[in-house]
Amino acid sequence: MSALPIQPSITAARRGRGRKTFPTVAGGRYRRPLAYAAVTVLLASAMTACSARTRRTPDNTLVMLWDGVIGDLDPRFALGSRNIKLSRLLAPGLTTIEHPSLMPQPMLASELTQIDELTWEVRLRDDVLFSDGSPVRARDVVYTYESVRDPAVGSLHRKSFRDRFAKVEAIDEGRIRFRLQKPLATFLSDLDYGIVSLDAARRTDDGAPPSEPSETASNKTRAGGPDSAGSSIHRFAGGGVVGAGAYRIVSASSERLVLERNPHYFGPPPPMPRIEVRTVRDANARALMLVGGSADLAQNALRLDLVDAVASRARIRVSSSPSAILTYLMMQGEDPILSDVRVRQAIAYAIDRERIVAAKLGGRAVLASGLLPPSHWAYNPDVVRYDHDPARARALLDAAGYRRPAASGSDKPAEPRFRLVYKTNSDPFRIAIARIIASQLMDVGIEVEVRSFEFSTVFADIKEGNYQLASMQTAAITEPDYYYAYYHSSRIPSEENRDLTNRWRYRNPRIDTLSELGRTVADRERRLDIYREVQEILAREVPVVPLWHEDNVVVANVDVDDYEVLPNAGLGGLLRVLK
Repeated sequence: MSALPIQPSITAARRGRGRKTFPTVAGGRYRRPLAYAAVTVLLASAMTACSARTRRTPDNTLVMLWDGVIGDLDPRFALGSRNIKLSRLLAPGLTTIEHPSLMPQPMLASELTQIDELTWEVRLRDDVLFSDGSPVRARDVVYTYESVRDPAVGSLHRKSFRDRFAKVEAIDEGRIRFRLQKPLATFLSDLDYGIVSLDAARRTDDGAPPSEPSETASNKTRAGGPDSAGSSIHRFAGGGVVGAGAYRIVSASSERLVLERNPHYFGPPPPMPRIEVRTVRDANARALMLVGGSADLAQNALRLDLVDAVASRARIRVSSSPSAILTYLMMQGEDPILSDVRVRQAIAYAIDRERIVAAKLGGRAVLASGLLPPSHWAYNPDVVRYDHDPARARALLDAAGYRRPAASGSDKPAEPRFRLVYKTNSDPFRIAIARIIASQLMDVGIEVEVRSFEFSTVFADIKEGNYQLASMQTAAITEPDYYYAYYHSSRIPSEENRDLTNRWRYRNPRIDTLSELGRTVADRERRLDIYREVQEILAREVPVVPLWHEDNVVVANVDVDDYEVLPNAGLGGLLRVLK
């Protein structure tokens, strides 16, 4: 048996960097776009209108700006990486990856012991209370996991839980036994899932005693004993959540969330008594609120080509950190043109990623060679790289049979080798990058039409396979098991399930074998060998073009101190921030 003890947390941060070059393509030259100039004028006006105070927010409240809807914060129903990260402030898991190494460390657990390859036992800390003052017990853990597994509850995490966990049961009040479906190398990372209170979830709005689960429900979730939860109990009253996090909810809506310090929190009390998260959809308005002192902090909520303009203001401080998020160009692998690996390689060689990063992202990104960032423990630096090489791109296209037709006259340009459609969302910044990539592909004879839509439309088309080129970003890549999710042939979207994540429809039996093996082998060195080969194959076959890992960028008032920028863009820094 092996046990994982509590480890000290690690903290690190890196300040921002960048160059003030903001391009659009026009006549083969780069120039500053009108959007940048307009925002610069607005920021200057805001500075003139502001008083001498450095901020206008309450001393006891940190105001954070959000650029999207605030959703359900119950971990079982939270959708999207940002809402999940918010939910961890309220309901942390048995482990956490909220630190720079992204390696799992105990959180609500005090010890995690592997009994055999299919069995783990977890001991809870004895000093943990929920935000209502009640103790965290084994039955709360069982309830959380079994309610996710119950189809009647409707959690979108159900399938992954059922694939991983055969049974979750309480040994006693302080210990839980996890029985796995098969050996699981990602088990410790998977325990970074928010634990919620059984009793609080069972209360009614009028404060009546907890209702008893139905007989059917009890049979479905018997793993934790008769009081471990009924599947008839789904949601907290009023849409709240009771967890053991550093904060608890005061009020919540889709546009505004107010949190207050949890007096029962087992860790060091966070310095800020209150956190207020405000949704502000307009990018210019977010910049003006920060410059004017009406907000304290925004993380990854400003366009990177505008960060330098905001950073030049006296009341603003910018900090950044390398991220574990990949921006990539996807290619529909079943398309008659893009199914040829030489065409995909040519596209990769044709894109001048370094120039785009320097010009459009202000230097705030690291060029990518694959899914994993260079800081990841499983990263393989020795793979094929696609530095900008237009001549090599043209040679590959010629070899693939797509020779460029000669011009029909001296005053007419040569015909393109072929034409592609590039779909992107309607964000002006992403449209600008798509047009730069299209221009660079035209230089090697590929004509690209950029079409922009609302994100929901683009995403629906991608899931249907109705695209040729498109660009997106991954979630934070904390585990190399993401290679299974993104590249295993069983993960290709189907009529039955359009939400599967191999959206480029890539098939390779060797990748299937390796990605299956990588999720079952616990030994770190063996996993390294497995994922080295995975990265080498994918770099050669280029099912997607890995573009860059954009930095996590925090723009804050100068009064804000000690906010830690994490690789996964987690919000753990709010537990230490002060002003």
